Amino acid sequence: MSEDELQELAKLQPVLRVAPQPRDLNNNGHIFGGWVLSQMDIAGGIMAARVARGSTATVAIEAMEFIAPILTRDLISVYARVERIGRSSVAIRLDVIASRNLGEERVPVTSGLFTFVALDENHQPREIPQSSRDKYLN
Repeated sequence: MSEDELQELAKLQPVLRVAPQPRDLNNNGHIFGGWVLSQMDIAGGIMAARVARGSTATVAIEAMEFIAPILTRDLISVYARVERIGRSSVAIRLDVIASRNLGEERVPVTSGLFTFVALDENHQPREIPQSSRDKYLN
């Protein structure tokens, strides 16, 4: 992630902020990749529900890149940006930034593209409202 991209993210509000705990460590002393993946899925689900105006489910992780490890004293912020909206699905870019050294350092740690589908009351795909397309893609 370039310095310019990092500066652009800093202008946004994170969807989720979490402090990992020692129990989230892997055998290498870093935060377990599955833990950060679950935090990204939670943040993506929050954003997808806003876009879809209701329930959604994760249907795909199209791309995921681990850039740097997350350490136990890091505070992670998950940023979400809508990349595309289909008839019943929304693709959301999720970027995770770690604040280190009491916020002195911001380190990009992972990025991924998650796809969610809007669900109706019977847990079947439903159309995303046109007003959401207008709001989130313009």
